[in-house]
Amino acid sequence: MSKIKELDNRILEILRIDSRKSFVDIGKELGLSESAVRRRIKNLIDDGSISRFTIEEDATKKTSAITLLSVSSTTDTNSVASKLQNIGGVKIIYEITGQYDIAVIISAKSINEINSSIDEIRRIDGVSNTDTVIILRTLT
Repeated sequence: MSKIKELDNRILEILRIDSRKSFVDIGKELGLSESAVRRRIKNLIDDGSISRFTIEEDATKKTSAITLLSVSSTTDTNSVASKLQNIGGVKIIYEITGQYDIAVIISAKSINEINSSIDEIRRIDGVSNTDTVIILRTLT
């Protein structure tokens, strides 16, 4: 493995553990300047190794649900999936095979907020049926 690739892997590992760590602190840990770390991270973004930065919230303070959607045969599934991205609480959208066409992971502070998201999903043109399950516990 090249020295640069090894360095990039170490930077990625540091960011996986603490994505808020500053370029200066990463540089100190790796023996690099702040500008060298900044350049390496920019290159990782540019080459697709880092696709996004996100926040992981404490799942114990949230209620989550999986909603399965059927899309009418006259509606483009991709168009429904695009509209789902604008609904509050929708975290992940999967286009799937089988009895349903789309699976959505919804996360919110309360069951009432989950219910509001589901009501909004049901109002999307082309959604013919939904089936929702509330997640009781997550095991890791």
